Amino acid sequence: MGLFSFIKGAGAKIFGKKKENTDVVDNRTPEEIKIDALKSEIARLGLPVSDLHVDLAEHVSVTGITDTNANREKIILALGNVEGVASVGDYISVTNPEPESTFHEVKSGDTLSKISKDVYGDPMKYNAIFEANQPMLSHPDKIYPGQILRIPPAGMA
Repeated sequence: MGLFSFIKGAGAKIFGKKKENTDVVDNRTPEEIKIDALKSEIARLGLPVSDLHVDLAEHVSVTGITDTNANREKIILALGNVEGVASVGDYISVTNPEPESTFHEVKSGDTLSKISKDVYGDPMKYNAIFEANQPMLSHPDKIYPGQILRIPPAGMA
C-alpha cells in the first residue's frame, strides 16, 4: 500500500469530451461521471476486485480486496495510466500476497525488449513484461512515453 505517481498529461483518454445539447438528463456531477468511468475501466479490463471504491481529484484513492499483488498492481496502473490522474493512493488489501513488482516509466525510444535487457539482462524476456501488463497492453509494441509498466521480479520472468 502506498502512493504511486503518474504523468498527469499522459495516459488513456477514458473521460471523453463533454457532450453538448443532449436530450438525456444525467444528474451526476462531473466527478461522479469520472469515477464511474474509472470503475468501468477496471471492469472492462476484467480485473478482479470486490468492494471497489474510488475517490478522485488529480489524486485517485482506491480501496478494495483482491487475491494477488499482480491484480492490485494492475488496478493501480489501470487507474494511474489515465490522462488527468497524477497519483494513486493504494489501500487495496491482498488476500494471497506474493513478491511485488517494480515499476518502470516508459521513455521515448523504449521498447519492451530494451526494458527487458536493462532489467533482466536479456531482451528476449520482453514477453514477461508484456504478460505482466495485460490486459492493459494489447500488443508488445503499443507502449508510450510516460506510461508506467509493471516489471515482475527476475525470478518470475
